[in-house]
Amino acid sequence: QVHLVESGGGSVQAGGSLRLSCVVSGYAYTSYCMGWFRQAPGKDRERVAAINYISLIAETSTYYADSVKGRFTISKDGAKNTLYLQMNELKPEDTAVYYCAADLVLSGHFQDSTCRGRADFDYWGQGTQVTVSS
Repeated sequence: QVHLVESGGGSVQAGGSLRLSCVVSGYAYTSYCMGWFRQAPGKDRERVAAINYISLIAETSTYYADSVKGRFTISKDGAKNTLYLQMNELKPEDTAVYYCAADLVLSGHFQDSTCRGRADFDYWGQGTQVTVSS
């Protein structure tokens, strides 16, 4: 079974930074679509960022919600099987539980447009709390 284990959440003052990690295990894959989502109390789950890798052409594409562009960076370390979300210039409105998500394949790949808009992933992490105080 695929397991996604998140870490790196915590409390920080506005303007600070945090780096979230998501370690993926239990599946051999080549191409992938992965993402970060967040959910605040009483609100719907929101897409924060996504990363798509097409192994056939060794191409990586990233996508960001308008609310985090220029502040957050999504990346993937293939050797460590770890997904990251670097969060800078944090704001109180960034406060939420953050979840990593993944769809992994041994054959084929995801279209960039499909990955960018993907919401119902097959695999999810447990979530990590991020609290930003003013």
